[in-house]
Amino acid sequence: MFSPDYEKRILKHCSPVARSLFNGGESSSSLDRFIPCRANNNWQTNFASLSTKSNENSPQSSKKQRDCGETARDSVAYSCLLKNELLGTGIEDVKSVAEDKIGLLSNSNRPGLFKYQSPTKQDYNEQCPYSLSPVSIKSQKLLRSPRKATRKISKIPFKVLDAPELQDDFYLNLVDWSAQNVLAVGLGSCVYLWSACTSQVTRLCDLSSDANTVTSVSWSERGHQLAVGTHHGYVTVWDVAASKQVNKLQGHSARVGALAWNGDVLSSGSRDRLIMQRDTRTPAQVSERRLVGHRQEVCGLKWSPDNQYLASGGNDNRLYVWNQHSSNPVQSYSEHMAAVKAIAWSPHHHGLLASGGGTADRCIRFWNTLTGQPMQCVDTGSQVCNLAWSKHSSELVSTHGYSQNQILVWKYPSLTQVAKLTGHSYRVLYLALSPDGEAIVTGAGDETLRFWNVFSKARSQKENKSVLNLFTNIR
Repeated sequence: MFSPDYEKRILKHCSPVARSLFNGGESSSSLDRFIPCRANNNWQTNFASLSTKSNENSPQSSKKQRDCGETARDSVAYSCLLKNELLGTGIEDVKSVAEDKIGLLSNSNRPGLFKYQSPTKQDYNEQCPYSLSPVSIKSQKLLRSPRKATRKISKIPFKVLDAPELQDDFYLNLVDWSAQNVLAVGLGSCVYLWSACTSQVTRLCDLSSDANTVTSVSWSERGHQLAVGTHHGYVTVWDVAASKQVNKLQGHSARVGALAWNGDVLSSGSRDRLIMQRDTRTPAQVSERRLVGHRQEVCGLKWSPDNQYLASGGNDNRLYVWNQHSSNPVQSYSEHMAAVKAIAWSPHHHGLLASGGGTADRCIRFWNTLTGQPMQCVDTGSQVCNLAWSKHSSELVSTHGYSQNQILVWKYPSLTQVAKLTGHSYRVLYLALSPDGEAIVTGAGDETLRFWNVFSKARSQKENKSVLNLFTNIR
């Protein structure tokens, strides 16, 4: 029996349904309390009417996932555990979360947040009352499910080298890493070689006698020759083992800021808007192949892995793709809003090309050069200076300038950030990948070279191996 004052206090906090029962046909003296039916401690609640799709696609959530991948995975596992214990979803593996979300969205026609029903017979196979674990059997399986080992990327470089007179010029390419594990760096009028095996530094050439400066360096595929582009417009080819100049290629009327090898054929891009292709085995007097298309300085050149296509980027915001049989570009892309220096062909997906724009663009774009169609695009928030794909997995690294000067590691095709590396105080204008595919070296106007371990050497298990790919098998 309730006292009148106690009954009034109770009614203030009761739901309208309970209040109507108190004030209905039966007297309040015959009622004790109103408790919804529960199936033991496993609440039969249903939150399917709450829409979670918009929250998952919000910019804040996507940014949070990019910034901390490992924390996001832990949050998913914790969320699954709560769903098992509170909602009785029965998730046994984190991989089934996608199917669980689809099931929740398909049940969104239920009107209420809570469902009240009479207790059902307990399934002791699902939840044993004598278990020593505080969680259900499904949650125990969830916690014991194998988890992929997370790869931790160090946020600090494992080596830092001084690089005095390393120019702070967006249009130059002054750093390259050879297949022989030798790093070439253009500093002022000199080219220096640093051996990653012995840490010895040697000076290959000095152009000061010609009042000239180095504007680009590029190793041949086997790493026995180095091409050096100059401010005066000519290109020298050096035999590194003999420390001897073996060829001098003239023809450009302005500085040569981009170089790319295709076997013994060397492509060079210049401020005179020309791309020249020359065989380094022939004398300098032999006629060269000229590619005309860019309206401003050519600052990016990369050959595709099958050596069939050459991608070029220029200060005219254009990205061109050339083949070996035509003097006109076979494809032209004009979506970038700033200079295109960052160019990288994917070694895993045939015909996939990535490019990055300058300060007014800040985007990394992906292109299917087999069909000529644009694919994905991500706004990085700062000037894109360089791009490089991992040799062993579908990841790529980008270096940036204004205004964050950071290094970002991306997972493709989800385009989620795996890591963000900072340390340079100037624009990270130069990037090279080590021959084993694990480390990168970055250079900036702060006159330092920084070495980072960013890629895993283990080949990705999810890499597509199709019999339709003509470039993986001889027959």
